[in-house]
Amino acid sequence: MSEENDPKGFEELDRFDRNILSILASEGRISIADLARRIGLSKSPTQARVKRLEESGVITGYRAMFDPIRMGLDHVAFVEVRLSDTREAALRAFNAGVAKIPQIEQAHMMAASFDYLLKVRTRDMRDFRQILAETITTLPHVASTSTFVAMEAVKEADVADVI
Repeated sequence: MSEENDPKGFEELDRFDRNILSILASEGRISIADLARRIGLSKSPTQARVKRLEESGVITGYRAMFDPIRMGLDHVAFVEVRLSDTREAALRAFNAGVAKIPQIEQAHMMAASFDYLLKVRTRDMRDFRQILAETITTLPHVASTSTFVAMEAVKEADVADVI
């Protein structure tokens, strides 16, 4: 695929790229030498591929992952948000407000009977109620919310699982 046809400059991932991404997703601290051995290439082409994946924006960073339940953050709620205004300026204002709330793990603009779906993680229902009442409902242009509390996470996939 050429950059002319692809506005993001994204090139198709081959099996080596997919293997690199899969391994890095679960073992982000693996050395280039070990990564090269695992995917069946020498060190230099493996390093070049990783660099290309980073520079193209496919790999956006590396981080430690934590178990939220072991950290006492096992209350998950999904909040449907309806806005009073859905013009671009209102959407930008809402998005900027959401970005400042650490308890919101995910926020998705939806094509549905509501405008956004938020995944909110807190210690317990009391914390959630406070975040909802004092923070989420006070975001710009929020007209109403509906909450769904998760009882158990049956599956939480990472992008690496989809590759």
